[in-house]
Parts: sequence; C-alpha cells; structure tokens
Amino acid sequence: MIFRYFYDNTLAQASYLVGCAATGEALIVDPMRDIQPYLAMAEKEGLRITHVTETHIHADFVSGIRDVAAATGATMYLSDMGDADWKYGFANDPQVILVRDGDAFMVGNIRIEVLATPGHTLEHVAFGLTDTAAADKPMGVFTGDFLFVGDVGRPDLLEEAAGFVGTKEPGARTQYQTVERFKQLPDYLQIWPAHGAGSACGKALGAIPSTTLGYEKLFNPAFQFNDEESFVKWLLADQPEPPRYFAQMKHVNKVGSPLVRDLVVPQQLDRDALDAALADGLLVVDMRSREDYVEAHIAGTLSVPMGNTMFSTYVGWFVDYKQPMYFITPDAEAVELILIALRAIGIDNVPGYFLPEVVNGDTVNLPTFTAQELAERMQANGLMVLDVRGGTEFAQGHIPSATNIPLGYLPRHLDQLPTDRLIVTNCASGYRSQVAASLLRKLGFTDVANLNEGESVWADVFAAEVAR
Repeated sequence: MIFRYFYDNTLAQASYLVGCAATGEALIVDPMRDIQPYLAMAEKEGLRITHVTETHIHADFVSGIRDVAAATGATMYLSDMGDADWKYGFANDPQVILVRDGDAFMVGNIRIEVLATPGHTLEHVAFGLTDTAAADKPMGVFTGDFLFVGDVGRPDLLEEAAGFVGTKEPGARTQYQTVERFKQLPDYLQIWPAHGAGSACGKALGAIPSTTLGYEKLFNPAFQFNDEESFVKWLLADQPEPPRYFAQMKHVNKVGSPLVRDLVVPQQLDRDALDAALADGLLVVDMRSREDYVEAHIAGTLSVPMGNTMFSTYVGWFVDYKQPMYFITPDAEAVELILIALRAIGIDNVPGYFLPEVVNGDTVNLPTFTAQELAERMQANGLMVLDVRGGTEFAQGHIPSATNIPLGYLPRHLDQLPTDRLIVTNCASGYRSQVAASLLRKLGFTDVANLNEGESVWADVFAAEVAR
C-alpha cells in the first residue's frame, strides 16, 4: 500500500492519497481544489487515480472532488447520509456513487468502509482503511472534521455561518453519540484528520498530523465526558468566530463548484484600471508587506499582506462573491500562489491583478503607534483602542479600556465606533489590526491608526494594568 499525506498551510487542511501497489489504483480523500499535487504524486508513484471521496460537504474551502474526477475519470464516492437539506446537488452525475453507513468499496486490495459520523454536519462520514493484502482488520480511519488531534469538530457552523437556526445544539448531541461510538472501536486505530492547528473547524486542534484512537481516548477532552449535557455545554463554549465565507463554501460544495480549468485567467492591469475599480466600489486587496503598505498605499485598498500563511481567510471575511475583486501582488512570481489560495475559498471572479509598481503618484500612508507611544497618548487625551482579536483571546488579557470587536465582525458593528476621535487598532501581532485599520479607512473612518507591535510587547508595556 502507498500512503501519502498532503497539507495546505493556508487553510490548515489535510488530504490523502492511498494507492494499491499491486493494481496501480489510487484513492484521494478530501481533495483540495488545487489538484496538481495529487496528479504529480500519482504519476511519481506509477498510480492511476480511480477513486475520490470526501468526508462531508466542506464549509471552509472549495472541494476539489469534481476537479479530480474531471481530470482523471475517477469515480466520486459521496455521502448519502443526513437529511434532504444536505444532499449533493450533483449526486446524479454518472461518475457518482452514493454511500451510507456500513457500505464498503475496494481500491485494488485496499478496503474502504464507510462509518456515519454525524455531529459536525449531518451527512458527515469517516472512512476505515484495511490493507487486505496484509491484514483482515482496519489500520486506521480518515475522520475528516469529526475527530482531530486533541479536539472534535464544531457543530455550530450551520447555525453561526450558514444561518440554519436551531441546529447547533442538536448537532452537539449527535456529536456526543458519535464520540460514544468511537469509544467502542479498537485503541490501535490510526486517526487521519482533515485539519490541523489554525483551522476554524474546531477550537483546540493539535498541530501533530495524526494520532491514534487510544491516545485520543486518554487525552482528548471530548472523550472524557460520560454524560451528554456536560459534553454539549463544553463543545458549544468558546468556539472561534467562523469566517463569513463559510456559508458560501457550504453552498458551493453542495451544488458543485465550477472546474478550475474553466475559470477566466486574470490579466495584469494598470493604475487606471485600479482607480476605476475603486471608483466602482469594488474590492482591491493590497497583498504587499505590512511595511510597504504603511509607507505608501492607494487610498481605498484593503491591506491583507501575503506574508501571513492564512492570508486568504482574511480576504474571505470581506469579499463579495457577487462582485469581481482585484489584488496588488508583492511580485509577479506570487500571482499563481495567490490565485490558488483565493480559488481555494471560491474567489473565482478575479478579472485582473496589479504589480506593485502601480503604487506610485497619488498615495497615502497608514499611521502607526508603538505600545509605548500608545500608552503615552492614552494618558494625554481620549481615543478608542479597538482590539480585533477573537472573544476568547480578548478575555485572556487586553489593553485597559479596549473595545473588542473581532476583525470579521467589524462591518456589522460600525455604529459602535466613534467618528470624532482617534481609533487605534490592535491584535496579537499587528497583522489583523492592520487589516482592520485599512478596512476602517476604506469605509470612511479618517482618524485611524494601527498598533504595529504584538501582544508580547504591549502586554509588557501595560503589564501593571492589563485586564485579565
């Protein structure tokens, strides 16, 4: 058996290739939309991708299952679990086979068994893997967004991100039953999850790529509960704010995303085109470094520096999927990587991009503060410190008198912000707060600055006063 692991750092997303060396057949599990790594690995290993599957209708990225099937002719194995609201819109495709709990299929000598694992979503399934050439019992389980290293999948996304009111508590109760089912499975089973640390699909995901069920039974908090009520209360508490684009991902993955090969190729554009886009109220994202944006940028652009590994998720908070968007690239070589990251969350309407040279002539700078400067300014006159970290982060410690509005929620809370005094944004590193400062300036708040030092600095400066 050939087993290969793929990991996309921009979305903390894991996917897998499993191949049968004897027959040359291969399966892809939970593929990303950029399918080139799978095609390259299959060619390297002398395999044909004949099967492709996913554990559920994903909410945090656009699935590549249809792209894999179109490129290779592979059969798509899709969950037929859950209710009528969460069935695949392309289930009648001739390349689709629907599967339910207890079903199994073969990839050469490798047996894949379907296990219903509802909770994160109703249609969620896991896949047990048995290498029948060497064993008659399963080696491990692809657990998708049900079971992670040190955590389990959150059940509130349908309600919090997609607007399905009244689904999170029933989902948490179903998740409890799924955990109880897994408590009965052998400890030796390897666990291969679909996410790692940094994903918003859970609240405390570990950074280790895999684990064993026995280890999770011992140390995963979800496995320590013996009553449903306590489990539900724990699971629903302190979940991170789900990005706004999650609702779009659920829709796109349910109905079937456009194939990447059919998308329009963006063109390099000039400053006149950039000014026209801004005049039309369209989103232009400046992906140059934080320092470059501070020194000079075009008014009305949103600063989301590519230097942050998960930069596309921040774009996803503010993009309008019904409108085209544009970006300023740090350099020509970065364009393809940016497009892959944007397309991974369904931002397909990108007619063009701009090289950094367009940032000349009529430009502005972004005012910044050090922590010491902010402390002195706070003593002198009134201003608002706007902390744009998540609620849980804020509760663990913040600058005195700071107001907390998580970055992605800013557009819906503008009425809470002053227009007659300075707003200084802050976060854990200065990255999110720079995004926030540029967003507020784009939305018409003229007196805005960014605290460009991270928590390790400002916590020391305000050490005697930091609220906890």
